Amino acid sequence: MTLLTTATILGAALFTSFVSSIFGMLGGLLLMAALITLMSTGPAMVLHGLIQFASNGYRAFLNRQHIQWHVIVVFLVGAMVALAALAFISFEPDEATVLIALGTLPFIAAGLPKSLSLDISRPYMPIFAGFVVVPVNVLAGIGGPILDVFFQRVTLTRHQIVATKAVIQALAHTTKIIYFGVLIGGAQYWPPGSLLLGALAVTVVGTTLGKPLLDRLADKVFFAWTQQILLGVGFLLVIRGILALE
Repeated sequence: MTLLTTATILGAALFTSFVSSIFGMLGGLLLMAALITLMSTGPAMVLHGLIQFASNGYRAFLNRQHIQWHVIVVFLVGAMVALAALAFISFEPDEATVLIALGTLPFIAAGLPKSLSLDISRPYMPIFAGFVVVPVNVLAGIGGPILDVFFQRVTLTRHQIVATKAVIQALAHTTKIIYFGVLIGGAQYWPPGSLLLGALAVTVVGTTLGKPLLDRLADKVFFAWTQQILLGVGFLLVIRGILALE
């Protein structure tokens, strides 16, 4: 691995952890886009999982007093049911279908009336979220955008959203680390120790730098920004899906 590649990875880890620390979203998607262009899929998945686990774990720690544990527990119920169901299902959707479906979901969710909104703070909505997000993450490898939908029109504060989502995402990334770094590729997919340590260090720095900006944001501004980011990502996914049809 060249010095330029290493520097690019570290820069991407710093920037994306900073973005995620403020909005609780987008960073993982941007980081994967960078890693997948610089590395082969297996090593990229392991490094992405490790960086994101550290980023989300540290972000959850910084906002630990705001974590909504009841949401996480109920979410895990739906996730376990989904994982059990996947053991009996053999289904592999094509890339275009997955991308278009993921891209249109934020627009559908935004158009729903408040009474039908996908609010993860509602009593049983985390079960539905776990049942939907886990299969998408396993089958398509892109679980973040659909998870973000469940945290957009909620009765939670910005700190509660960032903290709770960070715990869920950290748990999700452990499955990717185990799958690619243990079951599939083993040691050959793991990054060099120096790169891993450097990436984890800059991730902590980026997350720390973003926290004061999150604290200064008003909830209204936070939701306005995350809504636009979510719709923007959805639009790009739809375009990418349409291009994949050709």
